[in-house]
Amino acid sequence: MSLNMLKQMQKVKEKMAAAQEAVRQKTVEVTVGGGMVTVVANGAQEIVSISFEKQVVDPDDVEMLEDLVLSAVNDALRKSKDLMSQEMSKFAKQMGLPPQIMNQL
Repeated sequence: MSLNMLKQMQKVKEKMAAAQEAVRQKTVEVTVGGGMVTVVANGAQEIVSISFEKQVVDPDDVEMLEDLVLSAVNDALRKSKDLMSQEMSKFAKQMGLPPQIMNQL
């Protein structure tokens, strides 16, 4: 590999890192149970917040709340991963790179 090609690859890696950081700052929000539970995740697949409507907190039905939280968290993480994937595909396209190269950088 030529020195020029290595420099170009380094620039692509730097731009990709900046694009990934920008996506990490974005959030996705999921609401389940008719608005009873809301989960927000960032582009780094981290849960940022979880909130409940008061009426969903029923000491006699903790299992329902657990199911709602589990569902919302899994959905938020899926959406977060999709967000990162979509943004990295856009990045690859802008850079004129085949999408599969993103896994190698």
